[in-house]
Amino acid sequence: MKIRISLCLLLLGLSVSALAQPARFIEGEHYRSLETPVRTADDSRIEVIELFWYGCPGCYAFEPLMADWERQQGADIDHKRLPAAWNPLTEIHAQAFFAAEALDALEQIHDPFFAAFHQQGNRLHNEVAIRDFFESCGISQADFDRVFNSFSVRTRVSQAQRLMAQYGRAQTPSIYVNGKYVVQTGAGGYQQMLEVVDYLISLERG
Repeated sequence: MKIRISLCLLLLGLSVSALAQPARFIEGEHYRSLETPVRTADDSRIEVIELFWYGCPGCYAFEPLMADWERQQGADIDHKRLPAAWNPLTEIHAQAFFAAEALDALEQIHDPFFAAFHQQGNRLHNEVAIRDFFESCGISQADFDRVFNSFSVRTRVSQAQRLMAQYGRAQTPSIYVNGKYVVQTGAGGYQQMLEVVDYLISLERG
């Protein structure tokens, strides 16, 4: 009987000790909660939205880490990319992203678009430059012209702008977790960003 009581006390002590441990990541320091949560597309999954811009050096450095992280996620994670669209250059880049998506050509376009901007100095600043770039990636001019200025692509850009307004102005890259939290680059760098995202996902799963 004494052994059983001692064991119970020991387990209780361990539980209290675990609860007393500070959280690894702290709200206000490593992430922040949104004042007004944003509705997600699928309540059955945990939505992770990556806000990026092709011309952002941080996004260029972060993208390989994010792509590797995405490959490791389970079926309950709904990862989406959200192109920033807050000035004419970011807007036309967002239009290029949604055009590539409409053509089912993101694998052909996404990483090379980053590389063209940051490695080759091609700012891809207008429709002609973007058409030429798409063509260099194997997309015909006819297919590009069919979707780039289409109603559906322009609607997607407008939707992206509205979603950004709901989340509030943020730097790129940023990660929005399940419509509740925003994670941005801190002292820990891009790898820690993803560790914070994993922490928040564990809270949502819990």
